Amino acid sequence: MSQEKTHDLDDFMRHLSNEMTAEYNRIQKRATEDPGTAGDQGEENWAELLRGWLPSTYKVVTKGRIISQNGQTSPQVDVLVLKDVYPEKLLNKKLYLAAGVAAAFECKTTLKAEHIAKTMKNCVAIKTLYPVREGSPYKELHAPIVYGLLAHSHSWKGENSKPEDNIERKLCESDTSYVLHPCHTLDFLCVADFGTWVSGKMTILETQIPETNKKVLAPQSIYARHTPSHEAQYEQFTPIGTLISFLTRRLAYEDSTFRSLVDYYYETKIGGNSKGNFRAWPISIYSDDVQRRLMSGRVDLPQDVLSWNDWNFHFNLIG
Repeated sequence: MSQEKTHDLDDFMRHLSNEMTAEYNRIQKRATEDPGTAGDQGEENWAELLRGWLPSTYKVVTKGRIISQNGQTSPQVDVLVLKDVYPEKLLNKKLYLAAGVAAAFECKTTLKAEHIAKTMKNCVAIKTLYPVREGSPYKELHAPIVYGLLAHSHSWKGENSKPEDNIERKLCESDTSYVLHPCHTLDFLCVADFGTWVSGKMTILETQIPETNKKVLAPQSIYARHTPSHEAQYEQFTPIGTLISFLTRRLAYEDSTFRSLVDYYYETKIGGNSKGNFRAWPISIYSDDVQRRLMSGRVDLPQDVLSWNDWNFHFNLIG
């Protein structure tokens, strides 16, 4: 009996994972001698990965701050993904115009709990640099910039350690402590040799209020956990494959030019399966106009919030 062939894309993702593990091992050999250089090398690993897998129209740079239209600046960011319209003359100025930044990431070689809290705090600070968007549920649930935390590995390596629980607990604790609006959630947390957490937002059309017969619209957010321990996880799953699949999907909401490629990634299932717990939000997080439209049924939720094709239910969960 012949062995079933894997999709070449799965092989590419596995190769990327092996490369990242090899780089982590190499960097760790001298990390105690020069932590700064080790950190720089780790950031460049992630920058190279993004350069290789995002459309070539995006420019990926390291080390810089983001400046808003009113002159406010962000904390320093390790890796930034710039839009194709970004002025060539300003690429090396290390102070990047907010309107030209599509995504930004903090990078760690070995993830620790304090990194998650700090990144969440920075995420909120950076997303508040952008003007508040109104007009549709999608715009109001999502900031125009994607923000994430990328790590080669993690620090919970003891025999009885529970890295999955530790990461998720700290992620949810930090979200509760710092995030006051769902548009400010951390979009990604990827540990290359372990798992990826993806932020999702949705509006449930009918949620029963306890002890009443009234049903209301309920915005919710989730950190969907993609790890090998998921009972329904695909055999070809890799954390990096999940990152690439969902990052390109998130960028494609703002830039429609490569949606066909995103559809391809979805069909090949490199994103894997997920599970997680929802955080409920009051409908008042929406603008008055969107609240009125939702309550009157004048918003086509799957299309207006999240989707551009026929897999609306899927996007309602993770988009």
